[in-house]
Amino acid sequence: MFTGIIETLGEVTDIMSEGTNKHYIVQSNLSNELKIDQSVSHNGVCLTVVALSENTHTVTAIEETLQKSNLNELRIGNKVNLERCMLMNGRLDGHIVQGHVDQTAVCIKRAELDGSWEYRFKYDSNSGNVTVEKGSVSVNGISLTVVNSDIDEFSVFIIPYTFEHTNLHEVNVGSTVNLEFDIIGKYVARLINR
Repeated sequence: MFTGIIETLGEVTDIMSEGTNKHYIVQSNLSNELKIDQSVSHNGVCLTVVALSENTHTVTAIEETLQKSNLNELRIGNKVNLERCMLMNGRLDGHIVQGHVDQTAVCIKRAELDGSWEYRFKYDSNSGNVTVEKGSVSVNGISLTVVNSDIDEFSVFIIPYTFEHTNLHEVNVGSTVNLEFDIIGKYVARLINR
C-alpha cells in the first residue's frame, strides 16, 4: 500500500529479459535502504526488490505487468518515480494507492501556466474506470487531484515542486503514463453496475 507521494527519482541503469519477464536495475538514493522482498512503487507499479548492489536495486516485471503498464517502454537512462510502502503509523498525505496499475493513458496536452503546469490525459473508458472532479487519481504513482473530468479524459494541475521532483517533467504530448483509479471509486462503480 502506498500514498502516491513520491520519495525520489530512480534511473534505469540496465534492463535484462528472461523469458517474458524483464528485470530492471534502478539506481537511486533509496536503493541502499531497501531490503530484498520489499515492495517499492516504480511509476505506480508495486514491484518486489529481488537483488541489491551498491546504490542499485533490481525488480522484476512479469508479462501481465508489462502489458498493463508503461514499464515495457522504459529504456536505460529513463527516470522512474519511487515510493516505498507506507507505514501504518504515518500520515496518509496523498490517497490510498495499491500499486496495481489499472491501465495506461496518453498525454494529449501539456501547457505551462504562470507558475504551474496543466496535463491532460486520454484513456480507454471501455474498462469501466472513471474519474470525478476533485477526486484522486494516481499518474505514474503520483497522487493527483482530477480537474475537468470527462468520460475518457481528465486534467491535472502540477505545482513546481511536483514537476521538478517526479518524472512528470519528462512527460510530453504522446507520452504513455500509468493510471491507478481511486479504489473507493472502483468499488462504488462495481456496485452500481451489478
